[in-house]
Amino acid sequence: MAASLIFLAEEGHMREGVFQNRLINKLKECFPGCIVLKTDSGYLQGVPDLLVMYGRNWAALEVKASSSAKRQPNQAYYIRKMNDMSYAAFVSPENEREVLDELQLALRR
Repeated sequence: MAASLIFLAEEGHMREGVFQNRLINKLKECFPGCIVLKTDSGYLQGVPDLLVMYGRNWAALEVKASSSAKRQPNQAYYIRKMNDMSYAAFVSPENEREVLDELQLALRR
């Protein structure tokens, strides 16, 4: 995927939108038939960016361009709350493999 190679030169990491699109494609490959929805932070500030539904299970993911990217108010709260319900995590290029491995366990229960 050529688009995944677009980086911000001054920051040295991938733009969040590019990473998010690449991640959505990977999720659809890993979980055939899943539904991935982008949420609306204007409706509920801090809610994770993506809701992934697969079979009877679901997960919420907050996408970040890097592990050091700024977190907005309430994001950690919703990640903890939704992780207690099912599975939720911050995901960046640095921890993508770990999160995808955890999703394999969470969504295939």
